Amino acid sequence: MRLLVVTQYFWPENFKINDLTSELLDRGHEVTILTGLPNYPKGYIFKQFIENKLFYSNFRGAKIIRVPIISRGSNKFTLVLNYISFAISGSLIGLWKLRGLKFDVIINFAPSPITAAFPGICIRWFKRTPLILWILDLWPESLRAVGAIHSDFILSIIGKVVQFIYKNCDLILVQSKKFVAKVKILDGTKTKVVYFPSWAEELPNKKLTKSLKNVDSKFFNIMFTGNIGEAQDFESIIDAAEILRKERKIRWLIVGDGRFANSVKKEIKKRSLENTIIMFGQYPLEDMPNFIKKADVLLVSLKKSPVFSLTIPGKIQTYLAAGKPIIGMLNGEGARVIRESGAGFVCKAGDSNELAKIILHTSLLDSSKLATMGRKGKVYNKSNFNRDFLITKLEKICYRLELKGTRK
Repeated sequence: MRLLVVTQYFWPENFKINDLTSELLDRGHEVTILTGLPNYPKGYIFKQFIENKLFYSNFRGAKIIRVPIISRGSNKFTLVLNYISFAISGSLIGLWKLRGLKFDVIINFAPSPITAAFPGICIRWFKRTPLILWILDLWPESLRAVGAIHSDFILSIIGKVVQFIYKNCDLILVQSKKFVAKVKILDGTKTKVVYFPSWAEELPNKKLTKSLKNVDSKFFNIMFTGNIGEAQDFESIIDAAEILRKERKIRWLIVGDGRFANSVKKEIKKRSLENTIIMFGQYPLEDMPNFIKKADVLLVSLKKSPVFSLTIPGKIQTYLAAGKPIIGMLNGEGARVIRESGAGFVCKAGDSNELAKIILHTSLLDSSKLATMGRKGKVYNKSNFNRDFLITKLEKICYRLELKGTRK
């Protein structure tokens, strides 16, 4: 098949769409990628991209077509401009750059913001090509949950925009079963909605970096990986770390970056927790196995919110596949997966006191019990989030849409 992948974020940025694209290429499909300039999560265009744009114009033989965008920056105003710029640039300049090219199916990856779907819709109209929209968040609910927008009037307008987007897709992929009904309510059940959860990438093991050698195995290491944002509720994580301040053998390791990283650093310094919470910053995805090997348990958290209770954070699949115990501070679907798998312990979202108790309890368990939880997680992941099965499922969907498109 001739596939067009539309995504605001792509390699060298670390997102699930990179892995999906790679697998589609391995299966012999002809893939073209329409994307923006890499600037997530730092907020500025990557230096290595600026210095070697030609290198980043090709992904394992697939052509990457990039459109200009405004960088995310470090404040809400520039972030909004970033969202709008890709929606407009991708729809207009992207369509022009794709002139003369034909595709069988468009796969539009829109984790957040949902406005990243506009280029896919525009291309669908002009090229009369079936469009699959893959969403990881529910809008406008997630905007209310993180406090980005409080106005009911503005949220209602965004709701109408989301409704328009859903109705102009041929199929919508959602990462949680709980999303299905919510999407159908907005869409009016006209567009088919399919449960399509995330999976853990199969990553090569690299040699340990120098900074990793500073992680001391004499400590009980709790590791958080990924985005450091509003939704991850780092305030409660830091509160739990402060409660356990006197437990000298417990350390919290944070591997990742995001808009709230500087705020987290300042709060750690303010509370004099620099020796308790260690921030490593952003690392390439292929370095993650080496970090995770150094962890005793892996931490996942989400703020208390109805919409977040419907979500399964993508890192849970990665944690399960890693074979390490998981500690969760979250509600709903994510908590259910951890409990159901037997891979770890969970407390309610925002409950820093209970999180501290769970951490302390887990730190006192012998290594055999921790290993058993890790093994259970791997088994559950293989049964419920199998990468090959899921991508084959998407492949079949694409073939059906291609056939449907040729009959129009």
